[in-house]
Amino acid sequence: MGEFELIERFFTRAPRRSPLGVGDDCALLQPRPGMQLAVSSDMLVEGRHFLSTADPRRLGHKALAVNLSDLAACGAEPLAFTLALALPGADEAWLGAFAEGLLALADAHGCELVGGDTTRGPLCIGITVFGEVPAGGALLRSGARPGDDLWVSGTLGDARLALEAFRGTVSLPQPVFEAARLRMEQPSPRVALGMALRGIANAAIDISDGLLGDLGHVLRRSAVGATVDADAAAALLGARALGWPAPPEAMRDLVLAGGDDYELAFAAPPDARAAVEAAGRTTGTPVTRIGRIDAEAGLRIVDAQGVPLGRDWQGFDHFR
Repeated sequence: MGEFELIERFFTRAPRRSPLGVGDDCALLQPRPGMQLAVSSDMLVEGRHFLSTADPRRLGHKALAVNLSDLAACGAEPLAFTLALALPGADEAWLGAFAEGLLALADAHGCELVGGDTTRGPLCIGITVFGEVPAGGALLRSGARPGDDLWVSGTLGDARLALEAFRGTVSLPQPVFEAARLRMEQPSPRVALGMALRGIANAAIDISDGLLGDLGHVLRRSAVGATVDADAAAALLGARALGWPAPPEAMRDLVLAGGDDYELAFAAPPDARAAVEAAGRTTGTPVTRIGRIDAEAGLRIVDAQGVPLGRDWQGFDHFR
């Protein structure tokens, strides 16, 4: 099967919202009046971002999910995406499953595939996603204010727990492992929550490289500090609900610095607590308050009693 037959068979669909989709030198996008384009790119490399044994259907889902998570952090509604795909060969069964997972998530969010590129090489998936957000209404990293509450969505740490199980550093009961593996291989982008938080949250970021590492980006861009309750955060490890008796320090490590969560961390004024909780309820997304934004620079990690913890957790860095 040649390159263009591959594209035609697995990735070409008639555009619905976009004026022009796959098949030309460029795609054409038309945001609605009063909207701005939100654009983000992410790359997944075999052996770096996913295991060679990853199910291709789940991999297709994840490849788009990590990009949709960026749109969620800006409060943007998905519009379209492009796909750049390097393949070691044209494996039809693999491509069919990958495309199925990719396009099922795309359809669920009304996000059309409008173009891209394919080539032969080590397996690498690059996606650029386009969304739209009311002009001036995007959630940014730079808007956090002293006194804001610090919130996170969903559960944290389970993707890293699955990775450690694959590495052999931890042994898990099968139900716990399967649940953690699903969180690692098939994350749920919080698009609806991000859109619901427009006009409520002051700042937001998606958690991809670990809670504290990503929170640090917000603090730097907003020129503020923060205090995080490590025990409130550690309680968000999903494996706890399945009865896994994680040691407290291990829970903190997984949740604070695990990465690959694709949840949202966001700052909102204390008088918006009811609105934040309502946004969580209406979108079916748990939200948990884990700290506050401070005027004093720096990140302070405390336990449930407010006692500072004498540890420094580092987020994931591709070049560290």
